[in-house]
Amino acid sequence: MIVCADTSIRMANEAFSQFGYVVLRRGREIANTQLKDVGMLFVRSVTRVDEGLLKDTPVKFVGTATIGTDHIDTGYLRREGIGFASAPGSNADSVAEYVVSALLAINKNSDFSGKTLGIVGFGNVGSRVCSRAQALGMRCLLNDPPKQESTGCDIFIKLPDLLQQADIVTVHVPLVTEGSYPTMHMIDERFLSMMKDGAILVNTSRGNVADEAAIINSRSRLGGCIIDVWQNEPQINEKLVSVADIATPHIAGYSIDGKLRGTKMIYDAACAFTFQEKKWGPKGYTKEENHYHIDLHDKEDPVFDAMQYVYPVMDDDGALREVMGKKPDQRGKLFDKIRETYPDRYECFNYSVHPGEQQRAEADVLAALGFSVSGS
Repeated sequence: MIVCADTSIRMANEAFSQFGYVVLRRGREIANTQLKDVGMLFVRSVTRVDEGLLKDTPVKFVGTATIGTDHIDTGYLRREGIGFASAPGSNADSVAEYVVSALLAINKNSDFSGKTLGIVGFGNVGSRVCSRAQALGMRCLLNDPPKQESTGCDIFIKLPDLLQQADIVTVHVPLVTEGSYPTMHMIDERFLSMMKDGAILVNTSRGNVADEAAIINSRSRLGGCIIDVWQNEPQINEKLVSVADIATPHIAGYSIDGKLRGTKMIYDAACAFTFQEKKWGPKGYTKEENHYHIDLHDKEDPVFDAMQYVYPVMDDDGALREVMGKKPDQRGKLFDKIRETYPDRYECFNYSVHPGEQQRAEADVLAALGFSVSGS
């Protein structure tokens, strides 16, 4: 069998060669004509998988190494009897660490005492953001109508109440275009008008969750704006980049750990679909095999320094702004190039931190953020 996989899927050849001969292609270049002899297809978010892509092909299984599935016509796959798997939660820790690093960078320190964080969407990512925000001393308000309806849990509040109280609002919802709880353009003029003056907005969900013109028009009221996802990627909104405090090229979930989890999840699903034994695992990237040490004894703000050491988010901001300084007809390819050549970024659990004896409170925070703390 021939297997087609996006070149951006980490260790795709090693994982999927169990199923057949692997052909690697750039995600945006995967086309119907290239799938005439392909039995299995593995993609990321830039490939639209629908009837137009799969019609008259022998593809019997599709896997996406992403948590989102809005680029997949799952209804078509069901009707055609094509197996499908995604990777929910695979990069949740990566996105949560992005949010923490970005907020620290805007705040310029780790003191969030008295601050309230509003989390819209309390799934895999939102729940991890919540635990880290609480470790930093923030009060968290939660909004998730579908989850509230399904669980009957009373920890959630209405969206207007959250927006009116939160000093920071971070959005972690899937892109939903229909049904009782659509999220298409959720962040609109009304949403932004209900936010407190001076509040910070964070969007790491999907570009179309936001009305970009509304954010631009409301920017003067916001205390900060952190944007990782964009409409019309890779041809993104130059004006929105210019008004954002932190602008990054859809890489919040791009830790190597998250990517490898995604590969492993769809590999496992493909094994189940084909009734094959699981023989592959991402060796060489575990905590024990790839461990780093950070000495924080002389740091005035060890939490800030540790997070910026692990993930200096402003480097990614700078890379995107450099792209936006190029000619308009070059920006799309350069946007994709940043993502395709993104350097290995390891999550906090790979690092052992060594704070001083007088930094026990900071040590507790670092442990809650996922670091291994010496002596703990």
